[in-house]
Amino acid sequence: MTKKLKVATCSLAGCFGCHMSLLDIDEDLVDLQKHIEFNRSPLTDIKTLGECDVGLVEGGLCNEDNREVLLEFRKKCRILVSVGACAINGGVPALRNQFSTEECLEEVYQQGFNTTTTLIPSDPEIPQLLSKVTPNHESVDVDYFLPGCPPPAAAFSEFLTALIENKPIHLDYPYRRFD
Repeated sequence: MTKKLKVATCSLAGCFGCHMSLLDIDEDLVDLQKHIEFNRSPLTDIKTLGECDVGLVEGGLCNEDNREVLLEFRKKCRILVSVGACAINGGVPALRNQFSTEECLEEVYQQGFNTTTTLIPSDPEIPQLLSKVTPNHESVDVDYFLPGCPPPAAAFSEFLTALIENKPIHLDYPYRRFD
């Protein structure tokens, strides 16, 4: 039996839609499971990251925790993949980039609709916001990009199958278009 491809996934500043699209592979996921082993992932509930062949990272960077997770994925994953618009260009979370961090926090905690407190939280358990939301490739080297919001399920299947079969990665046009 050939060695299974070890795959880890995580969600940073995103909506978790890319993970849902991965699950939309449906019964193909059962076939892929014969060739891949999930490591750290919400799909497995494994919390620590071991050495992996592939890291699928959904979402960009909006806080210090996101940065630490991304750096760990880059260090422990032989192949790192930015998955979806948020990971590739900041996506919807990057809409806050037109405002300062202070303006965002004031709007949410002091001026927002139905606020019950005017205190901006400063608990050390809450990850420190970065000044801007950034795509992953601005902080680490990324090997592949799976575009879309979210990428279609077939793109995940095509990508993982190519890796399993040790074939060049090529996503046909239907897996890269968004209309």
